[in-house]
Amino acid sequence: MNGYTENRASEAHERPGPNDLVLTWGASHAMLPLVGRIVADVMHGHEQLAQLRPERERLDRQRHTLAWSGRSRRYQLQEDITAVEKDLRKAYTELETLGVAVLHGASGLVGFPTIVNERRAFFSWRPGEEDVVYWNFAGDPVRHDVLESWTKAPPAAKTRRKSRRQQS
Repeated sequence: MNGYTENRASEAHERPGPNDLVLTWGASHAMLPLVGRIVADVMHGHEQLAQLRPERERLDRQRHTLAWSGRSRRYQLQEDITAVEKDLRKAYTELETLGVAVLHGASGLVGFPTIVNERRAFFSWRPGEEDVVYWNFAGDPVRHDVLESWTKAPPAAKTRRKSRRQQS
């Protein structure tokens, strides 16, 4: 699970490598409907774990004095947590397959990898935002507004018209 400081190798650097995925703002924008649905699954998983784990921990502390109903509930909670964690891993894998980094799973903040000033960066988005309107450097939680010029498609290549002499 990617993040600002999670899973950064000590030799990781800010400069992009030749195999690093780089997305344009347009590609990031186009992926948003699908990514938004997957991020909703990630957030739901985090919410479920936040509810299930405290109860399981309480029952774990009392495990020696629990009646059968308490022990049964403890076992059920562990199965439920395992299932949610599996679903969460699947959602993270889907995002990773798309090239999208999870910057903060609980809030749903994700990053679409890009390059800014020859440094790794992300177009970042979280649920509740209508579009991809922020970016940040890799490892830096400060989000900046996406410049309007970045959201426009590059101009089409001009084709040269043949002169009348060339057409003859």
